[in-house]
Amino acid sequence: MSNPNDQNYFYGQSAGMGQQAGYGWGDATQGEGISFDMDSNFGQDQNFQSFDYSQTSGHPSTVPNTSASGLYPALPQGYESSYIGSPPNVYGGQFLNPNASSFPPTNMVSSGTDFEDEPPLLEELGINPDHIFQKTLAVLNPLRETDAAILQDTDLAGPLAFVLAFGGFLLLSGKVHFSYIYGIGVLGCLAIYAILNLMAVSGVSIGVTVSVLGYCLLPMVALSGVSILISLQGLVGILLTALAILWCSLSASKLFVTALTMDHQQPLVAYPCAMLYGVFALLTIF
Repeated sequence: MSNPNDQNYFYGQSAGMGQQAGYGWGDATQGEGISFDMDSNFGQDQNFQSFDYSQTSGHPSTVPNTSASGLYPALPQGYESSYIGSPPNVYGGQFLNPNASSFPPTNMVSSGTDFEDEPPLLEELGINPDHIFQKTLAVLNPLRETDAAILQDTDLAGPLAFVLAFGGFLLLSGKVHFSYIYGIGVLGCLAIYAILNLMAVSGVSIGVTVSVLGYCLLPMVALSGVSILISLQGLVGILLTALAILWCSLSASKLFVTALTMDHQQPLVAYPCAMLYGVFALLTIF
């Protein structure tokens, strides 16, 4: 018989099974089976340490009353701030619908970013449709009075459009002269710019020179359009070419005199302008 108080007794040993040397769990040499029945003495002498919660220490251990009103209960009487920080502020509004007055008002539109104060896109790009219209009318009617401030605008949108139209009409008549138009135009603008700076007291910028000469190319554009329909090498063509040269030079000289306040010097300005537009007329005829 095996005694449970024996130091060689192990858990699960049957009462009729003797202790054998070298016996262990899963030993296949044992003839008898192993029983896993709970012993009657198992768990009788289990003594656990007990604690007395009735004793009070330096800090009270009373459970706070959670039935009080508010989200957080009141702190006990012996509360010391050295262990716990200040109590949190209780949120008194609704969780899904907060009070709008608790948030500071924000200025949605800041100063300097209002779209109403911004200039139009064409004006930011340097394109003023009103100035283009006024300069075109001044070219079509050389006797019309024009504001000098408009002529100081270095607008190149109109001249670029007129130059492309001039080259396009020549292309339709079977003449590919884009390189000649570009080269003669650049050299002519530089020559007129140098002459005006020698004649005018205040001087002129290259942008104003190019803008005025480009706008005054409009009669020559009309002449190139006529060359598609009829030949300019006859008598009618020569008269139309002379009229176009006179018109272009008169308009250009009038605009330069108005912009630079060059009184009684219009014939002196018209002569070099007529030479420049005469070269463009030769490209149109031949």
